[in-house]
Amino acid sequence: MNQREKAESLLRLHQPGAALLLPNAWDAASARLFEEAGFPAIGTTSAGIAYAQGYRDGERIGRDEMVQVIARIASAVQVPVTADIEAGYGAAPAEVAKTIQDVIAAGAVGVNLEDSTGDPAGLLHPLAAQTARIAAARAEAQRAELPLLINARIDTYLASGGEPQARFDETIHRATAYLQAGADSIFVPFVSDSSLIQRLARAIPGPLNILALPGAPSAPELFKLGVARVSIGVRAMLATMGLVRTIARELHEHGTSAALLRGGYSFAEAEALFTKQS
Repeated sequence: MNQREKAESLLRLHQPGAALLLPNAWDAASARLFEEAGFPAIGTTSAGIAYAQGYRDGERIGRDEMVQVIARIASAVQVPVTADIEAGYGAAPAEVAKTIQDVIAAGAVGVNLEDSTGDPAGLLHPLAAQTARIAAARAEAQRAELPLLINARIDTYLASGGEPQARFDETIHRATAYLQAGADSIFVPFVSDSSLIQRLARAIPGPLNILALPGAPSAPELFKLGVARVSIGVRAMLATMGLVRTIARELHEHGTSAALLRGGYSFAEAEALFTKQS
């Protein structure tokens, strides 16, 4: 598939009934493993990429370095790749447009664009500012003649507290405005209550993306609640870090290497995974 065909395929995967379970990769190897498992599309994890490059999460890794990794992931697989671009690497719409331009050039056919500011004094971009940022992303995609999937992330549930109905109403208000501004789907992370998720799915006038969380409903259960897309975020990367930590501790404390065998993945399998890329 060429890039446009991949973009159109990703859009189809967000249509009612498609039930997209989306894994999130942080490098070429993880992306290839997810593709080999049979997933029809792959997302990137901004936190996972940041950790792999030696940064904390939250746009501490720069745009250029992030885009370089996205390009490596997109070139390593044949399936569509949607990139987590955090808050767009710049508050101004022109900065978001620049990020979109770079991400499209890197081979991605979708993006996550969040409304968090990273500022405790004002956690979310004002509605008008965020809709302008989404509109700039859509305009840049149109300029590139690519039906880029824009997954607009709403962080109304990022911080704890707040009156539940007011938070719900704000989420729906933002979702509606973001879709009107050019977003294709809405991402509401950090919710795990089944009744709330179902209410969100029914009230949001577009496809809903939910983040898989420990203790939350399974992906099949979320799809039954009306969710269109379920992603795993940084969880696979954290699980990998946990395994490496176990290996490191065993080697350091005991000089043994039983934990090295837990993955059960061989050198030959790794070589074969990249045969088509070499």
